[in-house]
Amino acid sequence: MSTKSENHQTVPLSVLLKRELANEKIERPEIIHGQASQSKKGEDFTLVKTECQRIVGDGVSTYSVFGLFDGHNGSAAAIYSKENLLTNVLAAIPSDLNRDEWVAALPRAFVAGFVKTDKEFQERSQTSGTTVTFVIIEGWVISVASVGDSRCIVEPAEGGVYYLSADHRLEINEEERQRITSSGGEVGRLNTGGGAEIGPLRCWPGGLCLSRSIGDMDVGEFIVPVPYVKQIKLSTAGGRLIISSDGVWDALSAEEALDCCRGMPPDAAAAQIVKDAVGHKGLRDDTTCIVIDILPQEKPQASLPQPKRQGKGVLFKSMFKKKSSESSSSVEKEYIEPDEVEELFEEGSASLSERLDTKYPLCNMFKLFMCAVCQVEIKPGEGISIHAGSSNPGKLRPWDGPFLCLSCQGKKEAMEGKRPSGSGASIDAISLQYLTGIYKNKICFGTQLRNPI
Repeated sequence: MSTKSENHQTVPLSVLLKRELANEKIERPEIIHGQASQSKKGEDFTLVKTECQRIVGDGVSTYSVFGLFDGHNGSAAAIYSKENLLTNVLAAIPSDLNRDEWVAALPRAFVAGFVKTDKEFQERSQTSGTTVTFVIIEGWVISVASVGDSRCIVEPAEGGVYYLSADHRLEINEEERQRITSSGGEVGRLNTGGGAEIGPLRCWPGGLCLSRSIGDMDVGEFIVPVPYVKQIKLSTAGGRLIISSDGVWDALSAEEALDCCRGMPPDAAAAQIVKDAVGHKGLRDDTTCIVIDILPQEKPQASLPQPKRQGKGVLFKSMFKKKSSESSSSVEKEYIEPDEVEELFEEGSASLSERLDTKYPLCNMFKLFMCAVCQVEIKPGEGISIHAGSSNPGKLRPWDGPFLCLSCQGKKEAMEGKRPSGSGASIDAISLQYLTGIYKNKICFGTQLRNPI
């Protein structure tokens, strides 16, 4: 035993860490992206940030960020979200987390970041709004948060199509229609006055076709910024990700978008998708597309190989099945999921209490008394547990957290229909204003309302 002990060499912790980082680097994929757009209104904006560092200076713990912001009623909300959303999401993630913990914290951070961005933008008293499809790629894990109708799909190298975002158009999302009516809003089509109804379903007041967005302060507060979040892990064979505004998806199916650009590098693929979409429907709306190839490092390619279409890689056309009754995916059909893709997380509930609830690790106890949304320190007597039924501050106890400041608690109550929205105009009144061309002096007779479908 003594000889064995003498021959045993202790490896310094720094060496072990370097080895772990080196192994992590080998496992990381090559990220190649391209984007294209044709503008009609100038309200589509994109965010692309590659080689972001989770641990500043190490050059290894990198991740990539891609965002698509499709504005309506102006571009201010889209621009503000592009400039501030990532910062707000990252601010909601505790420091000193390892890689797996950081990835696991993203779904909750998405919710806090979206709500904070919406709250801060509305404080500017601007009335525009925006859809958001926000993607973070860390290693082989793809995390997507979305509000609105800009969508994200992925085709793994093994085959199959995964829909990573929800469609919050009222026309197709019955669950969201029920949520809005139960919160005091109305859902209906424009009434011409003679009994005829025209156009897509809209929520009133406001006339918005969507149930979730960032901004839109002049519509009911039941239009919430709480995102649908989906998180998956690809196999090391990789895959192709497509993020597009509704200008693409109103013209092309997921299969058509993937097939029209097969074999092309991402920049050419994005251009081809936009070209085909405009060719099918004409340039009726801003049409934007981002294509991202996630490839093995050892064999970087300009484009993914032809995916297998048999066996485990079966193409399906439905959204992911809902895990809970409050998931906002609106379509449920039978499908077969390729085994090579691991589903890590899915949630679409609009309840802020449910989405922010978490078990705090002891190492982060010092952050207990900070607002879970805006990250401000909560003073004694001012904080409210997210589980509280009303805005009545009380003594803060660690086990009652997470907590909200008074301002964020007020927003939570408004989103849940527990306080009146600022406007009470009925669908008939607003329809009449629309038809006479005087609705907020923004719309003339014969034009469409906010966020046309």
